[in-house]
Amino acid sequence: MIGAGIMGSGIAQATATHGYRTYCYDLSEEQIKIARELVVDGRYGLHRAVERNKISPERARAAQERLSFGTDLAEALDSADLVVECIPEDLGLKTRMFRRLDEMAPPEAILTSNTSGHPICALAGATTRPEKVMGWHWSSPAPVMPLAELVVTPQTSQETVDAVVQVAASCGKNPVVVKENPFVWGFVGNRVLTAMVREAQRVVDEGLATKDQVDQIVVDGFRWPVGPFALVDGSASGWGENRSSTAPPKDAPWKRG
Repeated sequence: MIGAGIMGSGIAQATATHGYRTYCYDLSEEQIKIARELVVDGRYGLHRAVERNKISPERARAAQERLSFGTDLAEALDSADLVVECIPEDLGLKTRMFRRLDEMAPPEAILTSNTSGHPICALAGATTRPEKVMGWHWSSPAPVMPLAELVVTPQTSQETVDAVVQVAASCGKNPVVVKENPFVWGFVGNRVLTAMVREAQRVVDEGLATKDQVDQIVVDGFRWPVGPFALVDGSASGWGENRSSTAPPKDAPWKRG
């Protein structure tokens, strides 16, 4: 796991809980400390999962034993079979990281990104193994949410897709393999969400309803757990809590103008 923010630590917890030996890397010792606390004692951490009878105490202990944290990238990548990049939503930053991952990870390792919408083909193009690169978009909280939006490019091999689908399914997720339009941010889920949020804002701008009223109508009428404005404003888990890669970038369509 590259990045120990809300998403990185949550994904690391999910993979460790489902039997995968996982190394969660970050530049910051302070962030590593926070990540450890989130995994063990956080709102969606292992202790809470045991309290809610979601997993057994033995399974929680086994997950902690499988999960390592550190600031040594070489150690993180030394024997990696699958890498999940969870650093902030900056395409330049991600591209540079994928160059490093390509240089340092074993040649057979699969490289994935948890980006919400940056072009996977650009990340693949920064490597010498484009056939082993794809997107793996999770949703927060990663240990709980079933989303596994798997994004492929024309270069992604079927062997790579099959391997990631298998891992996602074994982690209790519902893998859905989609293609990307590299000229449009958001893949599938966030493009649909963007359209909905944009229309909700139009309703408010036209004076037809307040934001709270729109949220209530969506919750009551469509059984969403929260409305569009609560989601984007960070009142719902998965947007406001995330310093890593499921939060929409500042230039997301509903943030403009």
